[in-house]
Amino acid sequence: MKAIALDDERPALDVIEAFCSRIDFVDLVKTFTRTGEARIYLESNPVDLIFLDINMPKESGLAFFKSITQQTLVIFTTAYSEYALESYDVEAADYLLKPYTFERFNKAMQRAQARWRTLQQINSQNLSESEPTQLFFRADYGLVKVTVADIFFIEGLDNYLKIHVREGQPVVLRLTLKAILDKLPATKFIRVHRSFIVAIDKIQSIRGRMILIGEEEIPIGSSYEKDFFSLFMK
Repeated sequence: MKAIALDDERPALDVIEAFCSRIDFVDLVKTFTRTGEARIYLESNPVDLIFLDINMPKESGLAFFKSITQQTLVIFTTAYSEYALESYDVEAADYLLKPYTFERFNKAMQRAQARWRTLQQINSQNLSESEPTQLFFRADYGLVKVTVADIFFIEGLDNYLKIHVREGQPVVLRLTLKAILDKLPATKFIRVHRSFIVAIDKIQSIRGRMILIGEEEIPIGSSYEKDFFSLFMK
């Protein structure tokens, strides 16, 4: 597991580095004392796990984790027990109360590894199929299953997106449109706008540069128009 650590106190990072060096299934690739630096790093470097202090000076660890678009596991570290309940609201793998022993740290890592392996197995299963029929995403308190055939369109909203499905409320995820497009069958979905991906077989009509799906009108962006009509006419 590739990991980073974020804490405003250097001694706390030294402890995490020392403990990680004793566990063979984790690679601590970077440490940070500021949330801004960590956010920039995560924009271009995927990781599996973040060790994250909650009580940071400018931005809390909880607020930071909610703001990033990358889907990654998190183990919160803090000296304040009152944050424990809120950490579970964002599906933390574990919550370490400072000062913690190596034994307690190792237990947290075992939990994170078990969850990571489950996600790896699900992703491998999806990749092994030429066109996956179901996708799994981290959301709320666990994994959410989305049936590919039920997706009408996907809407990007800042650091979140909404998957509009056949029945029920849209599925809201902390994920980018680019990341989810990589998971979808390329012959069935296409990005038509900087804020929209559509299911080709759900398109009812096209009027000018507007796509009609159900009762929704979705614009076709000028930079996506050529690729869209090329695929749609096939």
